[in-house]
Amino acid sequence: HVQLVESGGGSVQAGGSPRLSCAASGITGRSVCMGWIRQAPGKEREGVASVDSDSKTRYADSVKGRFTISKDNAKNTLYLQMNSLKPEDTATYYCAADPSLWAKLDRHEYNYWGQGTQVTVST
Repeated sequence: HVQLVESGGGSVQAGGSPRLSCAASGITGRSVCMGWIRQAPGKEREGVASVDSDSKTRYADSVKGRFTISKDNAKNTLYLQMNSLKPEDTATYYCAADPSLWAKLDRHEYNYWGQGTQVTVST
């Protein structure tokens, strides 16, 4: 049974630097891709960042240079360090996982999802 539990969201001022965490269980092994997908109000979910089993990463253009995805294999935890937040980063952020070799940003390619954590950026 795969379980993904996000934490670390909340209300942040523009320019802030919160860190999201995702505790994962039930999905281990050599080939696991994990990612952060977000959904802003009235918009479709979009891939933000992804990391594969070899720690190779991919980022959406909108967050490159501001967000960093990382993982702690010993703790089975995925992180998203968000810097220089903008109001347009306001969204529900979902942790997602898939038994795959490659990091990926397409939300349709993920089979397992967390419940999401809200991030609201104010000016």
